[in-house]
Amino acid sequence: MYTTKLLKFSFVAALFAISFNGTAQIKTPAPSPAGSVSATVGLTEIEINYSRPQTKGRKIFGEGDAFLVPNGKLWRAGANAGTTIKFSDDVKVAGKDLAAGEYLFLATPGASEWEVVFYTDIALGGNVSGYDDSKAALKAKVKASKLTEMVNTLTYNISDISENSENANIQLTWENTAVNIPVQVSYDEQVMAAIAKNTVVDPANLMAAARYYLSTGKNLDQALTWADTYLSTGENSKQFWNVHAKAQILAKQGNKKEAIKVAKESIAIAKANPSGDFGYVKRNEELIASLK
Repeated sequence: MYTTKLLKFSFVAALFAISFNGTAQIKTPAPSPAGSVSATVGLTEIEINYSRPQTKGRKIFGEGDAFLVPNGKLWRAGANAGTTIKFSDDVKVAGKDLAAGEYLFLATPGASEWEVVFYTDIALGGNVSGYDDSKAALKAKVKASKLTEMVNTLTYNISDISENSENANIQLTWENTAVNIPVQVSYDEQVMAAIAKNTVVDPANLMAAARYYLSTGKNLDQALTWADTYLSTGENSKQFWNVHAKAQILAKQGNKKEAIKVAKESIAIAKANPSGDFGYVKRNEELIASLK
């Protein structure tokens, strides 16, 4: 009897322990929560993953051991396992070539200039004492500037993307300091290769190719040939938006008379469209006015 009761008690106690362990997990905010930011610059995906420490009343950047991140000492550029930056294509960082891939991002702060490092061994994590200079894929000097308003939490951003989508800055801000790391991407070779391949496979890509040449100021004669080939196929000549693109190409060539003629054709087709002109009547009118 005693043994039976003892077994029952042990069984109940075990169930209670399992139940307690299964429900006793309590989540609390991390001291340095995870953060990430990504953006497409040109055709290149840039992704940053990091942990975000806060100032918590501490002095962060400066000269001497009174600061959390003293000038002249290698820093993991974040908390916990540090910061990683990933590029989907080859890029230039601060004017230097960097191959596509994922890197551990490290930095050595200075009063007005920082040295940044893109490190190949991600397993190093936040243990910068194990740093091996032979594993640095790229090292560069970048300017640091002072902020007028304090940033309490370490923040990364991909900012200042240029109008032609070829340049951007990887930006680090914390406390009263901002550092911008210039990144340059190249997509022209990729686009040109895609044009060569896809215009053969699918003639519908001819207009995309023509528009790209128009926007980049490449061979406009070729752009016009592609546009004419596309518009002469089937019912494509009724696509007033693509007829307008042809007018733009002609205008950029300096052929004002023909550009005006084609723009008027686009207007007529757009006005006849039962679903509306989608703003192309106005676009064509503005183009015509600019050519007179």
